[in-house]
Amino acid sequence: MQLTRKPKTNSIIFIATILILIALLVYFTSDWSTRQYGNDEESIKKVITSIEGYENDSIEILEIKDINDIRVVGFLIDNNPAYIQFTKNQKGNYEWKHIEKNSNQSFASFLVRQSKDISNAMSFMIVTNPANDIAKMRLQVNEQEILQKFNIHEKSVAWIDLPDSKDGRYAFEYKYYDNEGNLIEHN
Repeated sequence: MQLTRKPKTNSIIFIATILILIALLVYFTSDWSTRQYGNDEESIKKVITSIEGYENDSIEILEIKDINDIRVVGFLIDNNPAYIQFTKNQKGNYEWKHIEKNSNQSFASFLVRQSKDISNAMSFMIVTNPANDIAKMRLQVNEQEILQKFNIHEKSVAWIDLPDSKDGRYAFEYKYYDNEGNLIEHN
């Protein structure tokens, strides 16, 4: 006995296949066309202004730095230090993962993970605006001392690579100095 398909069944399978293909095409093209990525400076600004709380602020990108599969952008938002972090996806596009700003400050430090795969590689990113009067920072990290100098009264981004931690924990002590070497603040 030989089974044959009815023409009506073939038509239904054909129409269902076409509908599924159209649905997949609409899904993938609409996701691609509406999703914003941080692939260049212009798109980074669009991503930032699409985030709640950042929509109407002026943005000045100071530095875009790629570290392994992470993109970190230091910027000023209404002249306040800020940063946004992106992670590269499988298609090579940068999707935003974290954003942070420090209002009413001229000097802000942000702890940045250098890779989504490396748990222990950390850096400090310091973002300053023209009101910054900190010329030097003495940073004690897990009993290791790091000295970092800054240009005062400038917009800038500086990086401090932190030493590896055996247990993934960090203890920090800061001391800030002005241009004459006077202690400004410490914790």
